[in-house]
Amino acid sequence: MKMNIKSNHQAPMVLGALTAVATLAVAIPAVYSQSAAVRVDGSSTVFPVTQAAAEGFQKTGKGRVTVGVSGTGGGFQKFCRGETDISNASRPIKKKEMAACKSAGINYIEIPIAFDGITVVVHPQNNWVTNLTTAELKKIWEPAAQGKVTKWNQIRSGLPNQALKLFGPGTKSGTFDYFTEAINGKSGVTRTDFTASEDDNVLVNGVARDKGGLGYFGYDYYVANKNKLKAVAVNGVLPSDATIISGKYNPLSRPLFIYVNAKSIDKPAVKDFVRYYITNGAAIAKKGKAIPLPSSAYNAITSRFNSKQTGTVFGGEEKIGATVNDVLAKPKN
Repeated sequence: MKMNIKSNHQAPMVLGALTAVATLAVAIPAVYSQSAAVRVDGSSTVFPVTQAAAEGFQKTGKGRVTVGVSGTGGGFQKFCRGETDISNASRPIKKKEMAACKSAGINYIEIPIAFDGITVVVHPQNNWVTNLTTAELKKIWEPAAQGKVTKWNQIRSGLPNQALKLFGPGTKSGTFDYFTEAINGKSGVTRTDFTASEDDNVLVNGVARDKGGLGYFGYDYYVANKNKLKAVAVNGVLPSDATIISGKYNPLSRPLFIYVNAKSIDKPAVKDFVRYYITNGAAIAKKGKAIPLPSSAYNAITSRFNSKQTGTVFGGEEKIGATVNDVLAKPKN
């Protein structure tokens, strides 16, 4: 899918820099054996949560964790080639990714670690919109809007004749997959004349610089940049810890995951890291600006991990409006 040309040149450079910073940010001076290294890649939305887990775990001295950011889709590509131990994901694994892992002999444990609400944001000086309906979001983002819906007054009568500048995740992003499914009715279906990047910081800065800007990304990046952005309610509901975990912020509430290569659990550092992640799940989620699961959920996830229940709850399909109970169902291979 062809996106904004400027974004295509900038995103790899910025993403590469972020990945390098991410790796450095979670490394502490120490000498580790190769078996003590834990390799993680994937979602930019899950990155702050896993980074928080990595920082805490490394202080125990049990291993080194490197965390890359290539988007959920990019992360699964590496994971299903056996290049990583853990894949961060802001959506469930897809059928084609399941097939790729199966072909490579890779079994995985699906571990929900928190909840998120995809947040629609505008410039803080935007004083003309506080709420958008899902129908209006579709009017903005559907393929038919390309080159046509370019001003705010084309969205709704009474809005200003202000240029509309759009910013959104790239095609390897799980946030892109979920948002397009929830708003446009099919994953990957969207207009393409917008600035796209798997690096959410590019999107944050894009909206923050343009008074007519509108974008979407994970709640954690909005919380970290509240001074630069304004969140817009969706169907009259603003994203918050309470509205996201309850599902009231619908249809943009969603679970976040890590996928663990079952063979990697034979490495003590990987096993210890995942146990540390789950045991401290609520505190880690809060530090990463995500919404923690109930404590009972982390207990159930511990049992799933300890018994090596491989497979996915979702069968390779996106589930809009998934609840905590949904993610705790028994996985199927």
